[in-house]
Amino acid sequence: MTSGQPLLQSSDPSASSQPCPSCGFGSLGCLCSNDSFSSSIINDPQGNLFGLDCLEKGDKDLSVGDTRFHSSVGESFGSVETTQQFHSVETPRIERLSLECPTHENKRLVSWGAMELPHSNSSNTPSASFEISRGSSVVHAKVGSRALSSLHDNKSQRKSRHKSSQFDDNVLCEEDARFIYINDPRRTNDKYEFTGNEIRTSKYTLITFLPKNLFIQFHRVAYLYFLAIAALNQLPPLAVFGRTVSLFPLLFVLCVTAIKDGYEDWRRHRSDRNENNREALVLQSGHFQHKRWKKIRAGEVVKICADETIPCDMVLLGTSDPSGIAYIQTMNLDGESNLKTRYARQETSSALSEGCTISGLIRCERPNRNIYEFTANMEFNRHKFSLSQSNIVLRGCQLKNTDWIIGVVVYAGQETKAMLNSAASPSKRSKLESYMNRETLWLSIFLFIMCLVVALGMGLWLARYKDQLDTLPYYRKTYFTHGKDYGKRYKYYGIPMEIFFSFLSSIIVFQIMIPISLYITMELVRLGQSYFMIGDRHMYDYSSGSRFQCRSLNINEDLGQVRYIFSDKTGTLTENKMEFQRASVYGKNYGGSLVAADQLQKENLSAAAAHRRWKLKSSIAVDPKLMRLLHKDSVGDERIAVHEFFLTLAACNTVIPIRTCDRSSSCAESQCHEDVETIEYQGESPDEQALVAAASAYGYTLFERTSGHIVIDVNGEKLRFDVLGLHEFDSLRKRMSVVIRFPNDDVKVLVKGADTSMFSILAKDNERDHHVRHATQCHLTEYSSQGLRTLVVAARDLSEAELELWQCRFDDASTSLTDRATKLRQTAALIECDLNVLGATGIEDKLQDGVPEAIESLRQAGIKVWVLTGDKQETAISIGLSCKLLTMDMEQIIINGNSENECRKLLADAKAKHGVKTSDGGNRNLKCNKNAEIDYLEISEGKKEGIVKVPLALIIDGNSLVYILEKDLESELFDLATSCKVVLCCRVAPLQKAAIVDLIKSRTDDMTLAIGDGANDVSMIQMADVGVGICGQEGRQAVMASDFAMGQFRFLNRLLLVHGHWNYQRIGYLVLYNFYRNAVFVLMLFWYILCTAFSTTSALTDWSSVFYSVIYTSVPTIVVGTLDKDLSHRTLLQYPKLYGAGYRQEAYNMHLFWITMADTLWQSLVLFSIPLFIYKESTIDIWSMGSLWTIAVVILVNIHLAMDVQRWVFITHVAVWGSVIITFACMVVLDSIPVFPNYGTIYHLAKSPTYWLTILLIIVIALLPRFLFKVVHQIFWPSDIQIAREAEILRRGPDHLRPRLDGRSS
Repeated sequence: MTSGQPLLQSSDPSASSQPCPSCGFGSLGCLCSNDSFSSSIINDPQGNLFGLDCLEKGDKDLSVGDTRFHSSVGESFGSVETTQQFHSVETPRIERLSLECPTHENKRLVSWGAMELPHSNSSNTPSASFEISRGSSVVHAKVGSRALSSLHDNKSQRKSRHKSSQFDDNVLCEEDARFIYINDPRRTNDKYEFTGNEIRTSKYTLITFLPKNLFIQFHRVAYLYFLAIAALNQLPPLAVFGRTVSLFPLLFVLCVTAIKDGYEDWRRHRSDRNENNREALVLQSGHFQHKRWKKIRAGEVVKICADETIPCDMVLLGTSDPSGIAYIQTMNLDGESNLKTRYARQETSSALSEGCTISGLIRCERPNRNIYEFTANMEFNRHKFSLSQSNIVLRGCQLKNTDWIIGVVVYAGQETKAMLNSAASPSKRSKLESYMNRETLWLSIFLFIMCLVVALGMGLWLARYKDQLDTLPYYRKTYFTHGKDYGKRYKYYGIPMEIFFSFLSSIIVFQIMIPISLYITMELVRLGQSYFMIGDRHMYDYSSGSRFQCRSLNINEDLGQVRYIFSDKTGTLTENKMEFQRASVYGKNYGGSLVAADQLQKENLSAAAAHRRWKLKSSIAVDPKLMRLLHKDSVGDERIAVHEFFLTLAACNTVIPIRTCDRSSSCAESQCHEDVETIEYQGESPDEQALVAAASAYGYTLFERTSGHIVIDVNGEKLRFDVLGLHEFDSLRKRMSVVIRFPNDDVKVLVKGADTSMFSILAKDNERDHHVRHATQCHLTEYSSQGLRTLVVAARDLSEAELELWQCRFDDASTSLTDRATKLRQTAALIECDLNVLGATGIEDKLQDGVPEAIESLRQAGIKVWVLTGDKQETAISIGLSCKLLTMDMEQIIINGNSENECRKLLADAKAKHGVKTSDGGNRNLKCNKNAEIDYLEISEGKKEGIVKVPLALIIDGNSLVYILEKDLESELFDLATSCKVVLCCRVAPLQKAAIVDLIKSRTDDMTLAIGDGANDVSMIQMADVGVGICGQEGRQAVMASDFAMGQFRFLNRLLLVHGHWNYQRIGYLVLYNFYRNAVFVLMLFWYILCTAFSTTSALTDWSSVFYSVIYTSVPTIVVGTLDKDLSHRTLLQYPKLYGAGYRQEAYNMHLFWITMADTLWQSLVLFSIPLFIYKESTIDIWSMGSLWTIAVVILVNIHLAMDVQRWVFITHVAVWGSVIITFACMVVLDSIPVFPNYGTIYHLAKSPTYWLTILLIIVIALLPRFLFKVVHQIFWPSDIQIAREAEILRRGPDHLRPRLDGRSS
């Protein structure tokens, strides 16, 4: 057969074209051009039931008594093409076939999807069964000569089949179903229950912004605390500060947040407006006219052209492709860049091509978030058929490689699946922030104690001097001033009430003990840190053009405390760019020596390949020995097996060939072709693309795919195969199968899958098959040991009885509205059995650059790396060795159990052998060893003596995890796994990955990080404390679910060891400093109140108290928290063990908190006492003293900060010393306002040398203990970071003591 001839030829050229009642047909793919198939199966007025309308006579007629047609068949030979023109694959000629109309006497059984219409009981004619497959909507007509007795024998079977095949109308009952009347939006929305297509991603409107934003902000408990403080200050007995001034801190924070939220929402409004005002073609008054997206309604018919975006969820009615196929890109929806196929039902596609009026009813499920399922049925031309996910296109997708599509809107606006899935994943909370809340509770206790001391002190003071209150300072019972109020009671409510009011007033005075500004400061610092992480050129992936993404601002500091890393293998450690390397065919191993296919072409190994007018986009290496075998003329078993092997690789997939014409001439062997087609394969799996490309390199090129057939170029000869059904790969079966009809009318099932699922369904061995099977298993073990990904390929013939039974079940399952996936799996089991093994494949997935080095650095840092993969155990071990995860000195513990008892025994034996003791049930937390030189974990108490010196590696498969994770063996696994340096989990399902992460997360306080690149890693990423997504080949689901995203695994090394270390050190110091800064100010006020008869009198002005944490001291904190570095990135990468300071919590812990509080207590005493002592004999007023305290405390806390700055840059100098200058400037301004009681005080104080000497003395005495403590500690007990810093300074020398700001690496 040559490519220029019709694909299917009649074996009898002289066959009569007259219709014959007993004629048999092969795959019937050509129907009438005037009426659709669905509308033709009706009863005529005379009672005759027509199965097919008479077709118009064409150029050639149907041959009689043969199984094939005389003419070239159409573009979709197996499809219900009722109105389209049919073409040969090569020629554009229009061919039409004619069929005689069945008569009333004909007994017919018509299966339309899942509906059957029995015909008359005449026994004179055979039966015909027209069956539609699920995804492709292919109708296969089989007209065979059968006796009446045969029909009676199958009567009961047909009845039961008819009953089971009918649509279960109760599944989508009226209250649960949505009725869409095609091209009738008014009737569809007669009850006004559907939303329009206008979307709104913004949170607020002009009316709701203020109340809604305030409501959201006050979800923070701290804000409620400060609101209560401000409210208390409005009461006359509690008015410690001015009523306006007391509101300023809270209003400032609320306004800053509101402005930020308002700006972000304005941007959302702008985006929504642009989106809603886009235009699409909508059918109106019989013509497609432009209409804005926001005005589109459910039920309207919309036309989308190439490269346009889908405006709403639509059921396809027709496409520009005659077979009803459309290609869409779902990147905006699920992140995947590969093209997906969607199909229009042939019934509707036919009607559209005829120009018929579009009308009908769709009954579909209510709007939901599941983008991978759609359950509905359609009534069209008096027939009902099912709709599935393959028949719907979703909002946000783009139309590709298709000129146009027409669809009816079923979900619009906020009810589209894209909008229902637009909710962000739950935000994670930083561990340091949770610790900070613990310390905040302690500060609240301090605040309560101080207020209680003041209140009780006041009560005792009032009781002692109750008769002298009018003559003592701070209190009085009556008015002193002359006038109408003279002698009247003055704000005195009795001792009990005064004590109560004093307690509340103290809370107002000491309110900043709980630092409200810390929340804003932390957000700004994290934002700055994220800016520098995103801009780090060392984490930019030039191969993919992707930069680092910081998708969560809440957990930057957690990057510096990670103890466990859970990593996917494929696409994360490897490139996920598959290359076909090895093949085992008929028990023989190929692929040992590969050469480029182009080179073989030049050697004229294949004449057909040399003259073909197409080429693959990428070059593939082939085995010359296997190529010669394929081109032998022999027809032995080995040659047939090789043929079916590559045919399975080319056919058993969902890959789409994309052909583009290269107009530039290409010359080969001095022969030029003007037009050379380039074929690129688009598929959802890189494995499938590699296998199809390999088959093409060996001469089996997938050339065309439609809903009902595929065309494969076999060494220059184009063969067409009807696709009768496809069972896609799923995680339970772990295999994929396709049922195809060959040109000679044979039907085969072609299967490929994992070896664990394939060998159990092979046929019973005979001597020859046993040899092939054994050799294939040996080759699989060899491939796995080389780190290759393996698949087993098998096939078998289907008999007519098996085919009919399978088609019956397949139709029922594919049209079922409930448990469709389960029924399809059960149907697949009918044909996926007794298979003949053809061979196996080995695909190489190369390691990414820098993976071994990155893993080694992470392990030196004390981080445990666990790999969770779905690959075979041998493949995972091989990759583990090549990436230095496993080393030769490790002792491997392998757990492969097939029952609960077996798993229990394996775990117990391993623990006993290696001295791992069971941890106490009440104390399972792991304690981190404080010594940075030791990189293994120390198990608390009972495990200390159980730690072994030989490094252990645990290797466990998913089957064992089924019994371990679902039973009471979790603690056993935990004990063993945490004693190992490496854990490798093979053949694990996505939920098992999440369960492993939860095993560590729930039983330890250690920080966990999960990294992956595919949809199967999403659950693991969301379960871990920190989730990292890789922008890989498997789409962007992992990226969209992650907290951070990057292009390569090796960037994780820099992210953790450099940025994670910096972020943790900065945030840890930031929190402690904020506690200190506010506490020293509050304690200074506390000491003053104790000296003023517990009267809650303040020496500071209201504005100074408010500005202290908002203006005077906030900027240096933000700058240092964003830019400070204790070590350079080179040092941190050179010495990975420095990372241990993070998970040992050296920068922030309870010990440091109490030391800081003790230092704060000392500094506040010095701050209060020295001015009091120096000015004891002077006549200085209280406002002057308050001015002195304000300036002194600001200078003190800034110099305290300066002592801890590790890296001085220009911005740091400006922030620290600039804040002191700003404080002086503000004091001058406030003291220059005549209405204030402190008017002019700064001018008098600044003239006195005593003023400046007092400030100097305060600074020196207050900071001297801290300075001495730091010096002694660094000399006698230096930390690893301090030693590395000294070494870094000595290496740089005196000329490099001033580090420069390197924005790209900050």
